[in-house]
Amino acid sequence: MCLGIPMQVMAVEPGHVRCVGRLGLRRVRSALVGEVAVGDWLLVFLDSAQERISVERAREVDATLDMIEAVMQGEGGDGDAAFALPSAMSEEQLRALSGAAARSEHSPQGSLLGEPA
Repeated sequence: MCLGIPMQVMAVEPGHVRCVGRLGLRRVRSALVGEVAVGDWLLVFLDSAQERISVERAREVDATLDMIEAVMQGEGGDGDAAFALPSAMSEEQLRALSGAAARSEHSPQGSLLGEPA
């Protein structure tokens, strides 16, 4: 499994940026995210920036990674998730999560799994 790590841009080089985050200082490929500036936040996978993110999103991802790390070390994990699990979501929330179009009054009433109405 590959996890995205939030990293903040510290310096810009042609085709790369120097970023800092929970993995320390890294040289990251930036071709997929276009032009970036010092101070921007990126979601980095295997030393390649895949997405620009807000500082708020960076904090959310870091907090989630902290929870995963704690569970892997045998700590925590006995509380509720800090986010809605798909099994607790409504059909409309699942559609939004998956990028599916919202159902209109005139659309068929099949299930999310493509089963007929």
